[in-house]
Amino acid sequence: MLKKRKREVYALGQHIPMSAHKARRVIDQIRGRSYEETLMILELMPYRACYPIFKLVYSAAANASYNLGSNEGNLVISKAEVNEGTTVRKLKPRARGRSYPIKRPTCHITIEVKDISLDEYIERDYLTWLKKPKWKNKYTDMTYRDMYSSEGIWDKK
Repeated sequence: MLKKRKREVYALGQHIPMSAHKARRVIDQIRGRSYEETLMILELMPYRACYPIFKLVYSAAANASYNLGSNEGNLVISKAEVNEGTTVRKLKPRARGRSYPIKRPTCHITIEVKDISLDEYIERDYLTWLKKPKWKNKYTDMTYRDMYSSEGIWDKK
């Protein structure tokens, strides 16, 4: 029986006060990179979106070390996505009794990290499971060469 081990953990940040477009600009740079490389990139990028994403990556790594017992050197950002959240709308008073709408967009950021050291253990278990014969070949006397040769199996005498 193939055991399914959990290999991925995630951290979710909701209602972060910035537009999803600005957060996606940073998220696209870190997707698929290792944990240490991601932290270096986020510390050196000049965008305001880097700090909340940095906190989420750090939290996802803490979740992985607590839940999976994995080392931070084996972590890779497997999935990073940004979704639009609610938009806070306020009215600013303007001249002559009019009002001007102010929109404060928010976003939801999900960072999922994967432990690559667990892949080789699961892959090894899967390969041993595959090697067990599940069925027997009914057509053992007929080979691939017999079926698709130029003479064919019907031309034999």
